[in-house]
Amino acid sequence: MMSHFSRHAAAVLIALAAGACTSFLPGTGPAPNIYDLSPKSTFDADIPAVRWQLIVEVPNASRGIDTDRIVIRPNANEILYLKGAKWSNRAPEMVQTLLTESFENTGKIVGVGRRSIGLSGEFVLRTDLREFQAERVDGGVQVRVHMSFKLVHRRKGIIFASENFEAVVPASSDATVDIVAAFDDALGRVMKRGVSWTLRTGEENYAGMEQGSGQPVD
Repeated sequence: MMSHFSRHAAAVLIALAAGACTSFLPGTGPAPNIYDLSPKSTFDADIPAVRWQLIVEVPNASRGIDTDRIVIRPNANEILYLKGAKWSNRAPEMVQTLLTESFENTGKIVGVGRRSIGLSGEFVLRTDLREFQAERVDGGVQVRVHMSFKLVHRRKGIIFASENFEAVVPASSDATVDIVAAFDDALGRVMKRGVSWTLRTGEENYAGMEQGSGQPVD
């Protein structure tokens, strides 16, 4: 059974365990509710239709974020996780999937996907998932998503451009479903800006990239 939430582009609760008595192991308590987020589906009309293909890599992330558990920070120096709730996948892999689907939803790029499917794109998108967390602030909760984007020439291994995108969205309450909805909104804002930037920047550089402009990748 799957329940859909309309708030902020409809964060999705996959009710694998909601209301059930099933446990992963005897004596461990109820299984956690599993949550997913939605790809971005609306973009500015003036983003270009591109002639090149793009490989989307799994974002880099710290150990605290590289998990299927939902991070909440009560302060700057402490990481906790929401009780009884998990993402549908490790956060970086979930974001990779949502980014890929968001590029597809633009209708402006034909070839986009993971390296594992054998795609041989002209560009590689490397990202860092620097912050992906709920935060306790002033008696409430807000969600912060911060990603860096690097557009890399696949064959020459040079970075053409890089940019950072961040969004902070207050949750309407400290209920898990409202925190997940804020994650959906914040990530959606970052993906919209990041996808648009990638398509515009890649297209601007595509014609001249054989001349070797850019910075060597470490």
